[in-house]
Amino acid sequence: MEPFAKDTLTGRRTGETVRTKLANIALRAERDKNAKFCSLAHLMNKGTLHEAFRRLSGTAASGIDGETKKTYQVNLEDNLSNLLRRLKEESFRPTPVRRKFIPKGGSNKLRPLGIPVLEDKLVQSALAIILENIYEQDFLDNSYGSRPGRKPHDALKDLSRNIGTKKVGFIVDADIRGYFDHVDHEWLITMLKERISDSKILRLIKRFLKAGVMEEGERAKTDEGVPQGGSLSPLLGNVYLHYTLDLWFSKVVVKHCRGEAYLTRFADDTVACFQYQRDAQRFYDALKRRLGKFNLEIAQEKTRIIEFGRYAERDIKRRGGRKPETFDFLGFTHYCGRSRKGRFKLKWKTARKKFHAKVIAFTDWIKANRNLPLKDIWETVNSKAKRAL
Repeated sequence: MEPFAKDTLTGRRTGETVRTKLANIALRAERDKNAKFCSLAHLMNKGTLHEAFRRLSGTAASGIDGETKKTYQVNLEDNLSNLLRRLKEESFRPTPVRRKFIPKGGSNKLRPLGIPVLEDKLVQSALAIILENIYEQDFLDNSYGSRPGRKPHDALKDLSRNIGTKKVGFIVDADIRGYFDHVDHEWLITMLKERISDSKILRLIKRFLKAGVMEEGERAKTDEGVPQGGSLSPLLGNVYLHYTLDLWFSKVVVKHCRGEAYLTRFADDTVACFQYQRDAQRFYDALKRRLGKFNLEIAQEKTRIIEFGRYAERDIKRRGGRKPETFDFLGFTHYCGRSRKGRFKLKWKTARKKFHAKVIAFTDWIKANRNLPLKDIWETVNSKAKRAL
């Protein structure tokens, strides 16, 4: 759990701080996996809203109301008091998100990005602060996307460990088509009810799911998907895949495999490792049915089974082949290599699409800023190069 800037009292009667109450919730969630939390709405207090405001980015784009963190802060206490009153009265209504299309790295396609108004970001962040204390106790170790203290490189290391030290001969590189746009609302609420029975919290989440989007001045309904752009979206996405994929893999798939099987997931990017081809093929076939049950589907053109790993390298060479295929995960191309001592080693290099997109972006920046002093250009170039390392 990310620490609060400072502990704020939730009430005079108990004297407990926000942090203490959240820690108690996390402890109970860890000890009792069947516990349902029926009293969470009271944690949506001024202390939590202050913490949520602190975590907001000061440079983020504004929603359809034009409100920014800087302008909201001018009358912060009054604004938070007004927001808290509406939350307690349940008169708070999320505003439709402003939809913006941004370039998708490595292709000519555009991907939608939702930009909520600032107060919606605040409430979403406060909800995420509360709920992550429950779900961080439930999420499995193979899940790395948008979780506190779990970075993309941790997912890469986990996958590298599975391939490099376990009995892995086949990879299922799975891609879910338009994941965040196709989350089924009814299924998501059903999943949330496994842990949350506070009707106020559930009702607030439903309002965010149904808030709609504004595109070119027109409002469109959102009958499926999660509200992208806010801090609640990644958490809800993880909850959905926790029940849809992670638990199913650990409790069903692994038990029905003849050999070893492992899963690494970062948000909706998934790589499954298997010892035998038959297990990999059965998982691939079952995955299509499993995702279909929850209104999702795999991208057929991006999902494939490949022979990969130290056993694959050995078997392919015995058949007269050269080397295993490669696959991309989190912006890196994974390929089979050798260490200086001649042992098998999983190696990475920047994915071609990712590299191409960065080169184009850098070229555009140079063209747009070529009139700057040479010293300023080199400072920025060095800064970009350091971030890329």
